[in-house]
Amino acid sequence: MSEDTTYEPDTLTEAASGSGCHATDEMASAARAAGQSELLDQFARDYPQGPHDKPQSMCPAFGSLRVGLRMKRVATVLSGSACCVYGLTFVSHFYGARRSVGYVPFNSETLVTGKLFEDIREAVHELADPERFDAVVVTNLCVPTASGVPLRLLPDEINGVRIVGIDVPGFGVPTHAEAKDVLAGAMLNYARAEIEAGPVAAPAGGVSDLPTVTLLGEMFPADPVMIGQMLAPMGLAAGPVVPCREWRELYAALDCGAVAALHPFYTAAVREFQAAGRPVLGSAPVGHDGTAAWLAAIGESFGIAAGKVAAAQNAFLPAIKGALAAAPIKGTITLSGYEGSELLVARLLIESGADLPYVGTACARSEWSEADAEWLRARGVRVKFRASLEDDLSAMEGVRPDLAIGTTPVVQKAKAMGLPALYFTNLISARPLMGPAGAGSLAEVVNAAIAGKDRMDRMRDFFEGVGSGDTAGIWEGSPNERPDFRALNQKKIDKQKRAAKAQEMI
Repeated sequence: MSEDTTYEPDTLTEAASGSGCHATDEMASAARAAGQSELLDQFARDYPQGPHDKPQSMCPAFGSLRVGLRMKRVATVLSGSACCVYGLTFVSHFYGARRSVGYVPFNSETLVTGKLFEDIREAVHELADPERFDAVVVTNLCVPTASGVPLRLLPDEINGVRIVGIDVPGFGVPTHAEAKDVLAGAMLNYARAEIEAGPVAAPAGGVSDLPTVTLLGEMFPADPVMIGQMLAPMGLAAGPVVPCREWRELYAALDCGAVAALHPFYTAAVREFQAAGRPVLGSAPVGHDGTAAWLAAIGESFGIAAGKVAAAQNAFLPAIKGALAAAPIKGTITLSGYEGSELLVARLLIESGADLPYVGTACARSEWSEADAEWLRARGVRVKFRASLEDDLSAMEGVRPDLAIGTTPVVQKAKAMGLPALYFTNLISARPLMGPAGAGSLAEVVNAAIAGKDRMDRMRDFFEGVGSGDTAGIWEGSPNERPDFRALNQKKIDKQKRAAKAQEMI
């Protein structure tokens, strides 16, 4: 092995070897000690943290894993603790993955001696079959990242198969939405280098004769089609959707006239498009106002005559206004989620007639979300970026809306309070949002949920008196709560906090 492909791992700290994904500070310190400071500093710039510097939902790596599993001819390999890999593969198959996920196991010895890296390299060589794959994605989870396993030392390609190594630690990437950006950005970086080196293969679907707008952010399958229809009167076409479904689409995505950051958290991907000289626009063609402003911004970016822009607007804005009027939403709603499209959904709900005092998103504020945030604030909406679960629950409990749209724990809490609730990811995010098709898409499910308030009241009344928490259930006598045990445990917790505080002052 040559000198530039070796590394000497530091002794792994106890924090990195077994404290779990909630030991964020300790694992981040271990990663810096293992030479990962540059990586963590880049994560801090790309994904500025807030309450979500500690996991509040599923492992962030699920996002990058799902992006890789949705691509044709791309193999995925995970390197991490067995419990993490089990959970990630389970949830990926739950969400419809139809292929295997590779796993390189390790133990304390292989981790600290460097054998883990050798095992990863061996696994990649075995997988790199150009008849089966265009690329192999290798992902370090928390422990390998914290110990400095250097995926950057893997070959760029083996037998013509691209090798893409990424680190997606829970202590560096706050949400699974932003983990999608980690892999999308890495693939765009690789594809951009290939383009700069010489001719590349055309996408399977061919190359558009019209200037294209690349669409940044996963969306309902009908939305790119609708966006293409709205662009047509201006002589433009919808380009690929990033994250892409096959490697060659990355070339077409980079070969665009402009990029629409429909989901505003793709910071690494935006950096690659900007490096390729492509302008990036925020917001999306959602609702009447959003569509009018977005089409105008697209026209300005491409230097299209005002008449053509007006023709595109006139072709779709009346239909959008009609769809909104035909499917009104009446009621007070609080909205929260971690997909990155929360502000777009909020705009659509307000234009449909809903009263929306609060919208929270687990993603960070960015340049590409600012127009949506300003539009919402102008209508009295409190917009909370990097919203924590506590923020979302506080808003829901304070407002007591007719409907709470949010993550699983928000929905759970709302239903316990007798409030109708909908899970954002499965019931709201998985619907068309763009143009006339999106204008009326939310009303049916939202109005049906609001109309179910009486049913929620009956359920709450039925279960009244069964207890909650550790006193839940039907008891023949009074539950044995043992307040003495609670007091003793609280003393232990307080003592640990005082010891930790004293340690900080040393």
